[in-house]
Amino acid sequence: MAGEGTVSIAWIRVCTTAELLPGEYQTTFDGDTPIAVINLDGELYAIEDVCTHDGGELTGGIIEGHEIECPRHGARFDITTGAVLCPPAYEPIAKFPVKIDDGVVYTRDDRFD
Repeated sequence: MAGEGTVSIAWIRVCTTAELLPGEYQTTFDGDTPIAVINLDGELYAIEDVCTHDGGELTGGIIEGHEIECPRHGARFDITTGAVLCPPAYEPIAKFPVKIDDGVVYTRDDRFD
C-alpha cells in the first residue's frame, strides 16, 4: 500500500512573530518535550527547556549574547548550538528546527525522525 510506513511529522505552533520580539522567548511542548523558542536579535532558535545538569527549566535564566544561564545552579548553554559552556552541566541541550509560516512561528522535536 502506498505511503505505508511513512510518518507525518507535525510542527507545533508556538506564537506569532509579533509575540516574539528580540530578547524574548516563548515556550511550548511537543509531546512531553518542553521547547523554548528564543529571539536573538531577530534570529529564532529553539532549544529543549531542560538543564542537563538537574532537569530544571532554563527559561527564566539570564540571556547574555548567545548564552542562557540556568537559574538554578548557573550552568550555561549556547542557544545557537545547544553546546554546554560551563559546569555543573556537562551534556549539551537539544536544539530544534524553527520555521515561520504566514507570520506564525513553529517548532518540533526532530530527534527521532
